[in-house]
Amino acid sequence: MNRVLGDWRAVFVLLGPALLVYTLVMLVPIFWSLGYTVFEGNPITGFEFVGFDNIAKLFTDPKVQDATVFTIKYAVIVTVTQVLFGYLISLMYVFWLRRASSLVRTLVFFPVVLPTVAVALLFQELFKIAPQTGLVNDLLIAVGLSPVDWFGSAGTAFVVIVLMDLWRSMGFYAVLLYAGLLDIPEETFESARLDGASGWRLTWHIVLPLSLPVLLSSIIFSINGTLKVFDSILALTKGGPGNSTTPLTLYMFQTSFTYGEYGYGSSIALLLTMLCLIVTLFIFRTTRRDLTKG
Repeated sequence: MNRVLGDWRAVFVLLGPALLVYTLVMLVPIFWSLGYTVFEGNPITGFEFVGFDNIAKLFTDPKVQDATVFTIKYAVIVTVTQVLFGYLISLMYVFWLRRASSLVRTLVFFPVVLPTVAVALLFQELFKIAPQTGLVNDLLIAVGLSPVDWFGSAGTAFVVIVLMDLWRSMGFYAVLLYAGLLDIPEETFESARLDGASGWRLTWHIVLPLSLPVLLSSIIFSINGTLKVFDSILALTKGGPGNSTTPLTLYMFQTSFTYGEYGYGSSIALLLTMLCLIVTLFIFRTTRRDLTKG
């Protein structure tokens, strides 16, 4: 193996096809999109060089500002709830259900494999108010409350989006974190119990520190996914009411393919890329500092 890895021709043969596919699928579109940021127009009407006008427009466009605020708010809330509920469920798998957790894991993970459009249609039916009230409004009426137009205001529409994405994805993080918890030696738990640790103390002082690596990976995976949310919001609210639930990805899509402004759409994509990079680096630096102190 050392002789093979020491031969650059063998390395090229082994890695060349994967690098070629990665370059064509990932790197070329990235640089192509970067090139669009200094132009205005589209392939039909033609392109005109505008320099950094598209970048400057980002700082004065109120729709970009609203979309950025919504994207960050959505990412923070959904990431926290996804990872928190996933971690709690994974703890339940390990400490309470144990061998009987297979069926529960399957049921909790099931929404992850459902098509996004199907999940969105399900939640539209659950929360609808007309022409017939959905199950949620029927329950409100049954307890003497007035039905709510969940998709008629920004606040209630945001609540439905968070609930849908939490239900749809927390099973994935539960399984991911459960796999991390299984790597903790059983002898560690036994030693902690002999020292008097149990319940909350065992979780806080033993389980949480030992599961920090997989927990950190889950947070980074979740925050990057939620910052790039697109399909679930497009299927559920289409960015409405108005533009109140429009993330940067949806605004980028509308700008590029609805209005034909490829250059400005690519500039929005660049803004989103930088936002993901900054957030990831912040999480890495913060957690590394905390782990070093610990």
